[in-house]
Amino acid sequence: MAGKFNYCEYIDLDIDSVRYDVPMKEHTSFKLGGTADIFCEPRNVEEIIATLKCLREHNIPYYLIGNGSNLLVSDKGIRGAVVKIADNFTKVQLEGELLIAECGILLSTISKLAAKNTLTGLEFASGIPGTLGGGIAMNAGAYGGEMKDIIEWVEVLDEELRPIRLSNAEMNFSYRHSIVQDKGYIVTKCAMKLQYGEQDKINEQMSDLTQKRKTKQPLHLPSAGSTFKRPEGYFAGKLIEDSELRGCKLGGAQVSDLHCGFVVNNGDATAEDVYNLIRHVQNTVYEKFNVRLETEVKLLGEF
Repeated sequence: MAGKFNYCEYIDLDIDSVRYDVPMKEHTSFKLGGTADIFCEPRNVEEIIATLKCLREHNIPYYLIGNGSNLLVSDKGIRGAVVKIADNFTKVQLEGELLIAECGILLSTISKLAAKNTLTGLEFASGIPGTLGGGIAMNAGAYGGEMKDIIEWVEVLDEELRPIRLSNAEMNFSYRHSIVQDKGYIVTKCAMKLQYGEQDKINEQMSDLTQKRKTKQPLHLPSAGSTFKRPEGYFAGKLIEDSELRGCKLGGAQVSDLHCGFVVNNGDATAEDVYNLIRHVQNTVYEKFNVRLETEVKLLGEF
């Protein structure tokens, strides 16, 4: 991979957190994937801009990630750069019922913070494993709630890396979708409009949702959460179960016995195992029900 060393030779970033040949299994919830040639963790918005400008100037392909909770990275790794926007972007401030937070904070963390301050509206996100930025980009949701229900405004970097602020309406939210995906914007901060509630009721709802997840989802195994989007008029898990794929294995990858909508890593899976099992599930469901399952999981690298 001669090009790999060319990247390292030409990149010139004035930040401390640039590393090379970083195993992506350390940065994904699937615990899978080869190495990234370049791995950058900017510390603020200015460094995000500087990093991406540098990569663009040298024609180095790059991929933006948050917590890596919905990614499947190829066993062959990533030729180019991974820019992780997560742990360095976790500042939060409260202005009454308005919760303003940077994009790298975990949804589970921000939901607990809201609950601690007797704010209701974020309970649904308490078990979603990703970052706030990723949750906004894909309009994450669970148990009847979605990010679009609480977003007041979102600050992003546009295609030219200019900071702009978008209203809820301008975000074009729909099921697992927003303008961020269409335009390639980068979420940096947002404001969420919540409401003061009753502490006991908030705690009870959070506890109830936590218990549901523990009993109905394979949280004990590495995965990327729900593998497939919900097809209109159907439930992905039910289609997979009715296709007699519950527990189906391919190498170290398996359709969860607990929830058919999850493909899990049993501990020794390769990314190729997971990829091939996903394709097998999609093909089988289509053959039986003429329904095409789309993945929520994003693929990075060569498959």
